[in-house]
Amino acid sequence: MTYRHLLKTSLTGLATNRSRSVLTILGIVIGITAIMLVVSLGAGAQSLILGEVQGLGTNTIAVIPGQVSTSPTNVSALYSDSLKPKDVTALENKANVPGLVSLMPVVIGSDVASYGSNTYQVTIFGGTSLMADIFNLVPSEGQFYDQSDVNSLSDSVVIGSDVAQYLFDNQDPLNQNIKIKGRTFRVEGVLPKSGGGTLFNFDSMVLLPYTTAMTYVTGQKFYNRIIIQAVSDAAVPATANDVRLTLEESHNITDPTKDDFTVETQQTLANTLGTITSALTWFLVAVASIALFVGGVGIMNIMLVSVTERTREIGLRKALGARDRDILRQFLLEAILLTVIGGLIGIILGAGLAFLIALVLSSGLHVDWTFVFPWNGAILGMTVSAAIGLVFGGYPARQASKKSPIEALRYE
Repeated sequence: MTYRHLLKTSLTGLATNRSRSVLTILGIVIGITAIMLVVSLGAGAQSLILGEVQGLGTNTIAVIPGQVSTSPTNVSALYSDSLKPKDVTALENKANVPGLVSLMPVVIGSDVASYGSNTYQVTIFGGTSLMADIFNLVPSEGQFYDQSDVNSLSDSVVIGSDVAQYLFDNQDPLNQNIKIKGRTFRVEGVLPKSGGGTLFNFDSMVLLPYTTAMTYVTGQKFYNRIIIQAVSDAAVPATANDVRLTLEESHNITDPTKDDFTVETQQTLANTLGTITSALTWFLVAVASIALFVGGVGIMNIMLVSVTERTREIGLRKALGARDRDILRQFLLEAILLTVIGGLIGIILGAGLAFLIALVLSSGLHVDWTFVFPWNGAILGMTVSAAIGLVFGGYPARQASKKSPIEALRYE
């Protein structure tokens, strides 16, 4: 039997029961669609996150209290108060970190802001005027506070767009007074919608000098972050190493494995986030692949039913000279065709849905979400589909090829 005739016979066999064929491949379609969606959205999320990280500046270094958790036993290390004012003093010493250009202690908290009878749960973000440069924050109204405000523990604040909307409705918030922790703060600037990108939701934040935040809002004596800018991109590795050595000396640490802080460059952060998003994406792919397994079992079941229904056809073909391997190839090809067709439909459907979701996210949420066609997901989907057809169609095809022509012709 020629391959052309084999393909024609297989297609005819599938077309005879179109409804059953369509229902049979439904599991494959759902599985491949899910894989395409997960891989595409995962790639889009990774591109967005890495873009935001790189947008912070490749010469930026972050010092985080505690060590990065590597196992469930040291999760508590994430909640450390190890970064103190003495560390900032040591880092600002040029003799210790010659590659440091600027430094910003960061204080983060949460509280309720009020204006009149309106209240809103806000995130407190204390820093310096360097925050505007690092996060590309340009107020749509008013201005950002400056270093003199930091030095004088000024009550000047910059608020996000959501804070302005919920507290002031349609009123102009500039130079108005809001209350946090019973203290009055004057609104000096208002950020535009999504002014801070996606890593931080500045829309719901109140930004103020870190000195003011520590003294009047959070009451803490430590920093949640220290952000440093190096003199150049090339100086980042050496500067990061100097920062680590300086803090180890400040904390009287001689064993680097016992550091109570973590020094992260933008590259290491990008690599870490990339690894996390990739691992999460492929974990979800593995979960979505369960649908493919279910679809494969369905194909095996339907092919066994098809073999039983077409017993007389098998007997007649064998009586006319068809060999066992011809019957085997026909039913095996039918199973592979079912899964491959289902795979193609799933790829088209998954890519289309991913494109629509990306469109909604970029226009509705005002984020720079890019649609990414997951070629690796498409190749994986087609490969797995063909493999499922081969594996789950093999047993029914073998059962068909082993039928005796005499017994098959007697079958009613």
